[in-house]
Amino acid sequence: MYKAPVEEIAFTLKHVAGMGQAIEEGRLGELSGDVVDAILTEAGRFAGDVMEPLAAIGDRQGAKLVDGKVVLPDGWEKLYRDWIAGGWNGLSAPEEFGGQGLPHMLNIATLEMWNSASMAFGLAPTLTMGAVEALIAHGSEDLKRKYLAKLVSGEWAGTMNLTEPHAGSDVGALRTRAERRDDGTYRLFGQKIFITWGDHEAAENIVHFVLARLPDAPAGTRGISLFLVPKFLVKDDGSLGSRNDYFAHSLEHKLGIHGSPTCTIIYGDGKYGAEKGAVAWLVGEENKGLACMFTMMNNARLAVGIQGVAIAEAATQKAIAYAKERTQGRAPGTTSAGMSPIIEHPDIARMLLTMKALTQGSRAICYACAEAIDMSHRDPARARHWQERAALLTPIAKSFSTDAGVDVASLGIQVHGGMGFIEETGAARLLRDARIAPIYEGTNGIQAIDLVTRKLTITNGDHVRGFTHELREIADAVARSNLDGFGETAERLYAAVTDLEAASEWLLVRQAEGRVAEALAGATPYQRLFGLVLTGCYLAKGGLAEASEGEGEKRIALCRFAAENMLAETTALTDRIVAGASSLEAARIALA
Repeated sequence: MYKAPVEEIAFTLKHVAGMGQAIEEGRLGELSGDVVDAILTEAGRFAGDVMEPLAAIGDRQGAKLVDGKVVLPDGWEKLYRDWIAGGWNGLSAPEEFGGQGLPHMLNIATLEMWNSASMAFGLAPTLTMGAVEALIAHGSEDLKRKYLAKLVSGEWAGTMNLTEPHAGSDVGALRTRAERRDDGTYRLFGQKIFITWGDHEAAENIVHFVLARLPDAPAGTRGISLFLVPKFLVKDDGSLGSRNDYFAHSLEHKLGIHGSPTCTIIYGDGKYGAEKGAVAWLVGEENKGLACMFTMMNNARLAVGIQGVAIAEAATQKAIAYAKERTQGRAPGTTSAGMSPIIEHPDIARMLLTMKALTQGSRAICYACAEAIDMSHRDPARARHWQERAALLTPIAKSFSTDAGVDVASLGIQVHGGMGFIEETGAARLLRDARIAPIYEGTNGIQAIDLVTRKLTITNGDHVRGFTHELREIADAVARSNLDGFGETAERLYAAVTDLEAASEWLLVRQAEGRVAEALAGATPYQRLFGLVLTGCYLAKGGLAEASEGEGEKRIALCRFAAENMLAETTALTDRIVAGASSLEAARIALA
């Protein structure tokens, strides 16, 4: 059984991600630490007691298409309605549209719990929250009036429609077409695939945000527009009207997240409505839809990163519980009779500590990214700094955390041994669910391209230089603490930050010289390098914070393990980044 780590989540928010300082400075309104704790506690109760017991049912039954309707697993429609009745969908949405106006940091923390309990279910609110953000940023006043309150409450669900059979990440190749009508609406025709929670009966209405191309649009991404397409048309008084002309043609048969209905959707073939064509409304301006959709995608990228954290947390809990109960062999140095719990064997301990370090490091990265988003709105004097920090951390949060989710879930199976390969233990489901996260919302390779070519180069690299200086200050604080428990942590942090600085400068110089391909050959190792350095530094920051209160022995021990066992990889990664240039020629020859 998953139990939400409420105290750990609250600690990371307050002492590592910066929420505690923001509360003290009054940047989060009337929010107090006690209110944060109360919200997290209730979210943890719902996730563990209500949502998690339905996760295995969702995995076994999956979503099904029956007589043209998407049927969710047993209990999931009620689960969804109970969840929205708790007000969780609008936690961070603006109060003027019915939300609670709470920090994004708090919303991300609850998203972690939903996804730990059931990633397949947690995908539903993730997309709706992104739809809310896109509509607030780019929708007309009429669209906001008609749709926002219901989307914020969760009574209506939202989706994101990008992918087509012939156009995956290259959305500029899409063929879904839009035609103008004299009344200001549009008609859409085409096919979209991989639409997460694309259709179901849990919500009263489903509001799709669909990329399509007008007949006179420029080629490529410059000619894409974004449209709002409801399942049921909405009357002027807000009530639901007739069914729109689209339908779920089929559901994808997936490796994991079986309870999530991933749909192929056909728009405008005449199955519903008086004429062919799905009735649609423009969001933003014609031919500028990709910029609008990026509002939704950036929201989703951090949310996907937190899915990696969520799976890692669930896998770690399961593995530790099993390792404490499972006995096998005799651990070195044991004096007790009989077989030892496997947690006492050194290799099992190493795996469990790696799992904990990756989980806590990824959590801190995602929460720090959410803090930057919050502060970009709540700290006007430093808004540009926080915008740059959020931009830099988003691809790292998405990629490092989702890779960690897969790695930790895989280690969890290893800890279980043969029992991990058996579905009944639940360890296998976590790995199956985790595996999609490094792929969607821009594969982790695409995140690496974004990080190196767009985010590293912000202000000609000055933001990254300032950030690494902040990380070096954490190493300084560890060195000044003189706490024996840290061991060689300070030295390892200094070395890792130096590696990050060297790699960053190498990549910046290559791009300045126009040798972009050489820089991109090392982009993925650089992404991991950055994530590992942040993991070591954020774990140290947490250890220092707890040590200041006279505690922190366990936290410092985990930090020391990460610094002395995991950060050794940063030097090798730096070498790989530099060697990536020569790999281009090797690839040309070996892959010919």
